[in-house]
Amino acid sequence: MDLDAVKNSYARWAPVYDATFGKITHAGRRAAVAYINARGGEVLEVGVGTGLSLETYNSALRVTGMDYSEDMLRKARARVSKLGLDHVAELRQMDARNLEFPDASFDTVAAMHVLSVVPEPERVMAEIARVLRPGGQVVITNHFRHERGVWAGLARAAAPLERVLGWHSDFEIDTVMQDPRLHVVTRRDLPPMGMMTFLVLEKRLN
Repeated sequence: MDLDAVKNSYARWAPVYDATFGKITHAGRRAAVAYINARGGEVLEVGVGTGLSLETYNSALRVTGMDYSEDMLRKARARVSKLGLDHVAELRQMDARNLEFPDASFDTVAAMHVLSVVPEPERVMAEIARVLRPGGQVVITNHFRHERGVWAGLARAAAPLERVLGWHSDFEIDTVMQDPRLHVVTRRDLPPMGMMTFLVLEKRLN
């Protein structure tokens, strides 16, 4: 999926995202933020979208959000302003394949329901690894391909609609596990019925 397709998809979805996909992805966001809150430090949320997660971060954290969609960021900025979220340091528009941050900038990177949307997810993961500090972690929640069962059938049915839905319905988990700097710490299924996966990767110390 190219950037124009992503941009157009999220321009369509921005007005109703919170009430649609926002509801479906609630369990994943809750699990990811709870995990990150226990870690502390500086956090980057890749694909912050409309900012649904921002108010649930611990106020002791310093949170930076980025997204490619200005339509989504407009809603996120309004949310931060309305709720007075002082722990949100900044929200920036950029391409996740070229994160505009120095090496080793963050203790934790959150990637919630975004990696099956972005072009070149392997390149995005390489950028995430670059901006993580040694010992830092990337916390991922995402839908990945199921080999069998009801989710496998639904993914096959949704595949032709990728450009409309704005995500890869048959996204392989191995795609986000290829960078040699990162190793798996946690992997488990999330509700409803294991539709989503919770995955934590840690950057090696050397």
